[in-house]
Amino acid sequence: MSAVSWLNTEAFTVFDQHIIWADMIGNTMGLAALALGWRRSIWTWPTQFLSGVILFTAFASGHLSGSAGKQVVVVTVALWGWWQWSRGSRQAQDGSLAVRFASWRERGLLLGAAAVGTLAVGGLFTAFPTLSWDPWPDAYVFVGTVVAMYAQAKGMVEFWFAWLLVDAVGVPLAFANGYAFSGLVYVIYGALVLWGAYDWYQRSRTAPTTPATALEGATA
Repeated sequence: MSAVSWLNTEAFTVFDQHIIWADMIGNTMGLAALALGWRRSIWTWPTQFLSGVILFTAFASGHLSGSAGKQVVVVTVALWGWWQWSRGSRQAQDGSLAVRFASWRERGLLLGAAAVGTLAVGGLFTAFPTLSWDPWPDAYVFVGTVVAMYAQAKGMVEFWFAWLLVDAVGVPLAFANGYAFSGLVYVIYGALVLWGAYDWYQRSRTAPTTPATALEGATA
């Protein structure tokens, strides 16, 4: 049995919900990546990369093209985020990543990109039904993840709120399509997101920025 085949086998059953190895392992790593992001550790990005690779195998086999495509974006943005944070272009005095609120212009661009992207991807999935069983929520989760990860890479506090909006649709979508572990993890995400949002909010108000050459998180 290949590694991909094994990842898509059932690990165990809980309350008549079949837990798939890829779903469980990938989402556990996703939780770790979110916790590392809250700490502003650069290791959030390689952890997200591995999570995306594993979850891609789960969603691709489950006929959820939007969720599978989301993982391709997660992998791509994880590489870009690693590069962004490694450059050390925005850092606080202690050497860690400096965070900030987006400008109103940036917020407008993020919202506009989310709306237009969802319409475009949802329209594509609707035109080609074989791509997704739930075209519009699938498209919303896909595009919302792109927007959230872009904001995270830029050190914007708004990335946490973007994740909350993604979770609001991601939880019922995961349960409806048989990915119970994903649904459970999305609920836990919600609690971590609220905690992370508060922490980044506090830091955006109190941490002045100074030039530096390396992130504290690189050694965290």
